[in-house]
Formats: sequence, C-alpha cells, structure tokens
Amino acid sequence: MISITPRMLRKNEQMPYGLLLLADEEMQAIERYIHQSDIYVIEAGDKIVGVCAVYTIDEHTAEIKAIAVDEAYQNQGIGKLMLKDAEDKAREKGFNELIIGTPTIAWKQISIYQKAGFELYEVKKDFFINYYTQQIFEDSVQLTDMVMLRKKLRNPS
Repeated sequence: MISITPRMLRKNEQMPYGLLLLADEEMQAIERYIHQSDIYVIEAGDKIVGVCAVYTIDEHTAEIKAIAVDEAYQNQGIGKLMLKDAEDKAREKGFNELIIGTPTIAWKQISIYQKAGFELYEVKKDFFINYYTQQIFEDSVQLTDMVMLRKKLRNPS
C-alpha cells in the first residue's frame, strides 16, 4: 500500500540515491546539494518509491533540486502529490517562492509544473554542458539548456 503523505527522510535512513539518479544524472551533481536539502519520501509498503529534495536558496526562496518517482509507480499522481507537498512545506517555512529547473526539451515536466502554477522565468544557457562532467542525452537529444520555473507562495513583505 502506498502512503499518501510524504514524510521527511530520517537521519538513520539510507539516502535513496537510485531514485535521485532518475532526476539527476550524476552522483557528483547530487552530492553538491543533497546534504543541505530537506528530503521527503513516499513509501509503498517498506519501499521508498518517491523522493523530493528541497534546498534553501535564501530566506525568500526554496528550490526543488530533485523530484523522482520509481518507474513502476509513475503516472499514479505521486509526483504531483510530492510537488504539492513541497509547495506546502515551503509556504509553512515562510518562503515567498518555490523554484524548479528542468531541461528545455522536457515538455512533459514543464507542462506538469505549469499546471501546478509554476511560471517560466529564466533559461540557463549551457547549464547541462557546464554543470555535468559527461554529456547527457534525453530521447537521443543532448541536453544543453535548463529552463527555470517559479511559483509565488506569498507576496514579499
């Protein structure tokens, strides 16, 4: 049975790197943010099937650095649930906005984020070329640029 409430990963639990690698292609990249992030998970029985890493940029902004669902559990609303939970948690912590980045060719993810109320605000040119040590391909297309989206959680004071 799938727990429908994301929970914080406990300190004594193993980091779900297998899932994180679905969202971020290199361990080296994950290690840059993972230990400074809040890690939320969804479980099916005793197996973690979803993960979301939320990183504090500054007192106003949090960023979803990684969000991933085990391939066997995709298309069941788990990712949308985790996205909404990350938004709720960021709002509770007093952040004004939540941001997320994805490859410019990731139309499915961009659409999901836009349906959740995120708006495009920036393209980071050559992000995937400069940030990763290896070339990354998705559907046989090399990733180059990252699009950033944001959702306002409250008006800045």
